[in-house]
Amino acid sequence: MPTPVRRKQTTNREAKRERLELRIAASAKELIRRATAVSGLTAGDLAYEGARRVLDEHERMVLAGADRDVFLEAVRAPSAPTPRLVDALKRHRALFG
Repeated sequence: MPTPVRRKQTTNREAKRERLELRIAASAKELIRRATAVSGLTAGDLAYEGARRVLDEHERMVLAGADRDVFLEAVRAPSAPTPRLVDALKRHRALFG
C-alpha cells in the first residue's frame, strides 16, 4: 500500500509565528473551550475575532435620540462657514494649494 503524499497547504492567511500567553480564570478557560468546540475556531482565532469586533465597535459612531437628530440636521442644512474657518481654508490652500 503506497504511503500518502503530504501536500503543502496554500492559503492567503498570514503565517502564525507569534505566541501570546495568558493567565485566565478556570471559568474563562471553560468558556473558551466550549466556544472553540461549537465554532470550530482555534482559541487564537477566537481571540483575534473578539479583538477585531472590539475595534470595529470602537471605531464606529452610533448616534441615538437627540444626538442623531442634531447630526442629521447639520448634514441636511449646514451652517455658513465662520470667518475663522474661511481664513483657515485660505491659509491651507496657500500652503498646500
